[in-house]
Amino acid sequence: MPRILTTEEVHERLKGLPGWAVEGSFITKTIEFPSFMEGIEFLNRVAEVAEGQDHHPDISVRYTKVKLAVQTHSEGGITARDFRLAEAIERKALAQKKGA
Repeated sequence: MPRILTTEEVHERLKGLPGWAVEGSFITKTIEFPSFMEGIEFLNRVAEVAEGQDHHPDISVRYTKVKLAVQTHSEGGITARDFRLAEAIERKALAQKKGA
């Protein structure tokens, strides 16, 4: 069972994830894309990562904005597993911006 991180641990780990923040018992980020379809392409990349980790974010789409909320649902809080997923999501976002 993954251990829920302390508030201090969460805030320390967030320093390495630009744009991510704590909202309740989730870490979240909203990313804006130039178009709706680019946001959907990003979601497909995130879906591949999430399936690979068997760890799935909550996702909402509002036209060109994609909001991701990550929590270890089985534990009811934020664990190291959530940060591994967030880091992988960041790599996908960076790759998309670079056109990879």
